[in-house]
Amino acid sequence: MILNAPKKISIKSAIPKRLKWGVAGCGNFAETTFLPSLQFVKLSRLVSVFSHDLNRAKQVSQKFGAPNAFNDFDAFLKSDIDAVYISSNTADHYWQVIKSAEAGKHILCEKPIALNSSQIEEMIDVCKRNNVKLVINHLHRFHPLIIKVKELLDKQLIGKIVSINASYHLNRPPDDNFRFKKQISGGGVLRDLGSQMIDLLRYFGGEISETKAFMDNVVYKSEVEDFASVSMKFDKGGFGHFSVSYDTKKPILRVEIIGLNGAISIDGYYEKRNISTKFTIDLYGEAKKVFRKRFNKISFMIRSVQRSFLKNEIALVTGEDGLINMHIIEDIERQCHSEKN
Repeated sequence: MILNAPKKISIKSAIPKRLKWGVAGCGNFAETTFLPSLQFVKLSRLVSVFSHDLNRAKQVSQKFGAPNAFNDFDAFLKSDIDAVYISSNTADHYWQVIKSAEAGKHILCEKPIALNSSQIEEMIDVCKRNNVKLVINHLHRFHPLIIKVKELLDKQLIGKIVSINASYHLNRPPDDNFRFKKQISGGGVLRDLGSQMIDLLRYFGGEISETKAFMDNVVYKSEVEDFASVSMKFDKGGFGHFSVSYDTKKPILRVEIIGLNGAISIDGYYEKRNISTKFTIDLYGEAKKVFRKRFNKISFMIRSVQRSFLKNEIALVTGEDGLINMHIIEDIERQCHSEKN
């Protein structure tokens, strides 16, 4: 008896789920940086836009092809979305994260995540209870060169870390932006740019055991500080320092890590899209190596967050990271305010 040849079985691979986004807050970063990058990320699609100003929500939704615009947050959450990018002012993060989590939406939230650590603790708890992910947009951690530096440090390329120095300065004169209204922002440049540097130094150097700090208004007078300088000690040894300000017309963003066997530095205004970043490795006994790379950093961030949402992966920057960063910020602010008093 001749057996029939077995039929070929065709098994179609599962088609990954497409992530449907809602964006809450229509500020400059969302409109000029996040949303243009989202358009080029496969498996992600903008579905809904929320703003307290309905005309503004309609304007942004039409510009980026979103079918829905809302000024009612509950209605926004009931639209056909899987995840929420919260890009509103800091005071709104708390209630918007909680409502989004209770609605079962994964969350990407701008930094700083909230006005204080007590709010963040509650936000983390609500997200855990509702089994949703909370990711903080400390953008620098998602940069490919930052990730490469971390890999080199973990491999002990420059040996024991002695010090990490970071500078982040740009020009931002006081205006009607929420950043200059303390009740809405919680503080000035320390919470805005400084929170990013704290997160980055923790990423490279580990947890921080002690800080010494200064905050002031060097150029611009407003409700909040325009300059901060912080020195810190890492738990596992070595020291760090960063300075941030709104006082420099020529933007500066530089990180240098000095170790026993040499140094690694990164230069470039790499929060923006498609800006060339300079990457330098200078080891003892070797010629200095300099590389220049250009990336759409926002797209890398969105793809990373997308993977954590769709594949249930641990995010690069979690709500717990936001809580640790806020504890450090609050400690710095207590130091500086007590010295003034």
